[in-house]
Amino acid sequence: MVNLGDVFPNFEASTTDGDIKFHDWLGDSWGILFSHPADYTPVCTTELGMAAKLAPEFKKRNVKMIALSCDSVEDHNGWIKDIKQNSGESGEWPYPIIADKNRDLAIQFGMLDPNEKTAAGLPLTARCVFIVGPDKKLKLSILYPATTGRNFDEILRVIDSLQLTATKKVATPVNWTSGGKCMVLPSVKKEDEGKYFPKGVETVPVPSGKGYLRYTPQPE
Repeated sequence: MVNLGDVFPNFEASTTDGDIKFHDWLGDSWGILFSHPADYTPVCTTELGMAAKLAPEFKKRNVKMIALSCDSVEDHNGWIKDIKQNSGESGEWPYPIIADKNRDLAIQFGMLDPNEKTAAGLPLTARCVFIVGPDKKLKLSILYPATTGRNFDEILRVIDSLQLTATKKVATPVNWTSGGKCMVLPSVKKEDEGKYFPKGVETVPVPSGKGYLRYTPQPE
C-alpha cells in the first residue's frame, strides 16, 4: 500500500506505448494512474472513453494519464478500438494502458476488489485513482468498487485543488471549483493576511467567537 505523502514506487511495466519506468515516464509532470477491473467490460469502456475525451483538460494542467488492468497489451490494443467507437474519439490514443497480467502492481498498490472475480476465480482490480505530484509523492488516492464508475469531472476538480494548495496558503471548501472562494489556512496569522491575500480576507463570525472561518478570493 502507498500512503499519502509517500514517494510512489518507481515501477517498471509494459504498456500500450512500450515499456516504461514510472518516474522517468512522469518526468516533471503531475500524473494520474487509474486502474480498471478488466478490458472489454461495460463500465470500464465508458470510463476510459471519458478519460480520452478529457485528455486536453489533463494536458492543460500538466497531468500525464496512465491506466492499468490485469490484461495483456494485446487485449488493451484491441479494446481501444471498441472504446473509440463507443466514445466517438478518433486518432492517436492519448494515454498508455499498463498490462498487469500477474497482478503484481495490483497487489503492491492494494487495488484488488475481493468481491469481483474473473471466470477463473481471480480477483479483479478495483477502480483506483492515484494522483502523483512532480516530486513523485502520492497526493491523493480514491478507491471505488468495480461496480461504480468514476466521475472524471471530480478528478479534474481535485487536481485543481491540489495544484492550487501546493503553492498557496489556502484550502478549498466543500463543493469548491476553480475560481471560487478559498479558505485561509489556520497557520496564517491575522497580521500576515495582507501579505498573502491582497484581495482581502472575510472572517465569518461564529458563536464560539473563534475567527477560524476566513475566506479569500482564489489567489493568482
